[in-house]
Amino acid sequence: MSEIKVVRIHAGEREERVTTAGTRAWELFTDAADSADVVAARVAGELKDLSYPLVDGDQVESVHIASPDGLDILRHSTAHVLAQAVQQVFPDAKLGIGPPITDGFYYDFDVETPFVPEDLARLETAMRKIIKENQRFDRRVTTDADALVELADEPYKVELIGLKGSVGGDGAAEAAEGASAEVGAGELTIYDNVNRKGEVAWSDLCRGPHLPTTKRIPAFKLMRSAAAYWRGDEKNKQLQRIYGTAWPSKGELDAHLHRIEEAERRDHRKLGRELDLFSFPDEIGSGLPVFHPKGGVIKRAMEDYVRERHIAEGFDYVGTPHIAKEGLFYTSGHLPYYGEGMFPALDVDGMEYRLKAMNCPMHNLIFRSRQRSYRELPLRLFEFGSVYRHEKSGVIHGLTRVRGFAQDDSHSYCTPEQAPGEVRHLLDFMLSLLRDFGIDDFYLELSTRDASKDKFIGSDEDWAAATEVLEDVATATGLELVPDPGGAAYYGPKISVQARDAIGRTWQMGTVQYDFNQPSADRFALEYVAADGSRQQPVMIHSAKFGSIERFLGVLVEHYAGAFPPWLAPVQVQGIPIAERHEDYLRDVAGQLRGRGIRVEVDVTDDRMQKKIRNAQLQKVPFMVIAGDDDVEAGAVSFRYRDGRQDNGVPVAEAIERVVAAVASREQV
Repeated sequence: MSEIKVVRIHAGEREERVTTAGTRAWELFTDAADSADVVAARVAGELKDLSYPLVDGDQVESVHIASPDGLDILRHSTAHVLAQAVQQVFPDAKLGIGPPITDGFYYDFDVETPFVPEDLARLETAMRKIIKENQRFDRRVTTDADALVELADEPYKVELIGLKGSVGGDGAAEAAEGASAEVGAGELTIYDNVNRKGEVAWSDLCRGPHLPTTKRIPAFKLMRSAAAYWRGDEKNKQLQRIYGTAWPSKGELDAHLHRIEEAERRDHRKLGRELDLFSFPDEIGSGLPVFHPKGGVIKRAMEDYVRERHIAEGFDYVGTPHIAKEGLFYTSGHLPYYGEGMFPALDVDGMEYRLKAMNCPMHNLIFRSRQRSYRELPLRLFEFGSVYRHEKSGVIHGLTRVRGFAQDDSHSYCTPEQAPGEVRHLLDFMLSLLRDFGIDDFYLELSTRDASKDKFIGSDEDWAAATEVLEDVATATGLELVPDPGGAAYYGPKISVQARDAIGRTWQMGTVQYDFNQPSADRFALEYVAADGSRQQPVMIHSAKFGSIERFLGVLVEHYAGAFPPWLAPVQVQGIPIAERHEDYLRDVAGQLRGRGIRVEVDVTDDRMQKKIRNAQLQKVPFMVIAGDDDVEAGAVSFRYRDGRQDNGVPVAEAIERVVAAVASREQV
């Protein structure tokens, strides 16, 4: 065998090695202490199976199972084991697609009867047997013609073969979600699961790579099943999707399942019902929430504070209507580039109007309502603008994905020279607001244009200049900056704040977007008079600090598990009389608290004291003041905290000051 030279890269260290032609990638890492955790190789930037035969000059980097790529490979391999198990248990099942997703995987199947929980238990048993058999994942290159013959009984795979040229290429939008895990624009491959006897136990169309064997799957669980349209298109047949998760160790799987349990406990939809905050009446329509009195209190407290902060930061508060003539949204570019996200036109006196999906066109008209001077810039306009977006029913989710919401929306108009400073001002302001609400773990995402797509408008030069401004400001914050190629709005790049909540989940918060298109002459023709008397076009910077009040409220419910800090709690103090004769005393205490701006209720039900305390705890009230005979005589109360701590004999004046101080400081009690 002839000698070849390759470069081995492992744990960040590079090493030149001489080996023989035909050596497999896995052989380069057998001497590594963590060789059992190496599941694939990256050769010239491309992921390969460990069985890949090396050629002269290859640079081969190990892929660890715990790395992002390693996790994807683990989960995609587990999806294949699931599909094999399904066709063992349900022989008539037809295969769809099975890609890895965040924290797990799914696989779609065409089956006569929807899956039930008992089916998932049977499938897990079958999967464990396949894993124990230590079947080998063998990659096989085939041709379109041969694959069509081999997979003639799999209609969805046959369809994917027909899409092969578009998946992963310029026509990727035409292909199935996750289809790139099955086929690509290059050679067509099938993976065979080979048992210890050397027999093919099962096969699937797939690009790979995969784990070396099924036994390299350490820990998995099937989570649930759901209906899903083939290729994500509701015009296609509805298939059955099974979701699962897989992890490098049982401990990590258990931790993930615990996080899921915690997320379910914090689900804002569930807590919204239990705490009587909001609801979604069918009579109103999907994705259109109504706020009950307690939810309304939280929403108003948020809005009042955010409005005050905006005014203090130099914003002018404005108001605009919910609908406008359709032509306005052609001028802004939203109908041509965002029309699917808007509700259909309304006929008003023979003219077509639209519910607004954004506030910026109307703010542009305010700017344009009179001549502006450079001395006025930056001009900052802000409102809680109600907007309506035609979200598909399948993506609507409580308050975090709705069809009607109020944006804490602002637009800054400034000179190009002022733009970097204004972006910095907006970003600092946004982060400070999030910290005020108790969220202080975040990173930034920079969304840029994909020049190969036609959904973006404007010149290359303008995009480059705008992107540079945002990138420089984002980098200067010292926060982690993650690229998001192709994720920009049609009119300009944006910075998104990605915040982690109390259990580590990431939520997209506000955005800062640089817009050089809407102010242009062929759109709103915005101008200001410069110092030399010339008329110049301003830069427009969009900013929504939370995205929407509704969505942010939903995030806060989950972040705090419904136990809001005192300044946001709908009821800040619950008065609990030990007996009926103590009610008037606590009503007087409650009156004093209200006089200091505190939201307080007195429980005058017939329940016993312990039941009243329990009810207050279930409603997650921050403070309780309890009064009995001794308290009345001493002019005091028993002061109880939400976590169960209690101080007895606290003078009423001191108890009031404790509450007032906690609310004023916005402490996270």
